[in-house]
Amino acid sequence: MISIVTPAFREAENLPQMYERLVAALAGHDWEWIVVDDHSPDGTFAVITNIANSDQRVRGIRLSRNFGAHPAVFCGIEQAKGKAIAVLAADLEDPPEMIPALIEQWRLGWQVVWGVRSNMRGDSLLARAFSRAYHQLMRRLAGIELPETGADVFFIDRAVADALLGFGERHNDLFVLLAWMGFRQTSVQYEKAARIHGQSGWTLARKIDLLVDSVSSFSYKPIRYMSVAGGLTAMAGFLWACMVTLNALMGTPPPGFSALMVAVLLLGGMQMLMMGVLGEYLWRTLNEARQRPRYIIEDSTRERNP
Repeated sequence: MISIVTPAFREAENLPQMYERLVAALAGHDWEWIVVDDHSPDGTFAVITNIANSDQRVRGIRLSRNFGAHPAVFCGIEQAKGKAIAVLAADLEDPPEMIPALIEQWRLGWQVVWGVRSNMRGDSLLARAFSRAYHQLMRRLAGIELPETGADVFFIDRAVADALLGFGERHNDLFVLLAWMGFRQTSVQYEKAARIHGQSGWTLARKIDLLVDSVSSFSYKPIRYMSVAGGLTAMAGFLWACMVTLNALMGTPPPGFSALMVAVLLLGGMQMLMMGVLGEYLWRTLNEARQRPRYIIEDSTRERNP
């Protein structure tokens, strides 16, 4: 059996069409479809409930609040029963028709198959710039190679899924974690389509949160850079003090108030920035230590229709 996991938020209009396309694309395969509603304010869960009532291969799960796309994916993977699992968004930008190509690569022995976008159609210039900057940062800071155009779809073997579920971290990027884990990995390119209904929930604020989570989870380099910056600043301060002392001994008055304020503001700004970076690491450490669940299930169609 192949499991398809779909996180959904405000996707009531897209789910019926996605279901029809999945049925056509997976003809001849044994499959199940698990849709995790990330506490959508619209009728997303009602739509998936109607589909599940007519097809026992479909199951809907509703989370108790909006936990985010990645916790919703973890929820779906934990509920999946297939020998392999495909993760596909509900917005139809990533076509369900690509799943047979992913299955083919899996049957050839690959344990992680990425669906890599061959284009970024429909994305704004800001979104494209952020995507490139994000992938460059992950390469430089964490040494993890990710496709520059982005990979929003993946297909994993059951062994990979079990290993993935063994991680207890709450703050990380699921895609970066998969790339970091290793296993036998390959990719399949596809044409990304434009969204038909609704708007993407990936706001700039969510993307920044994801960036901070990814860097703090996989790299210590920001702290190392802070140490280097602190050492260079201390050295510059020592040289400045030597110069002021020498000038005073030679009868030249030290620099005035303006120069002193520039130095104070510069050092103060650097210290506050460093404290902010340390605070991000400490906050995530505190959150991990609390051991709160990644998600809480509010309702499930399987409970209604055993």
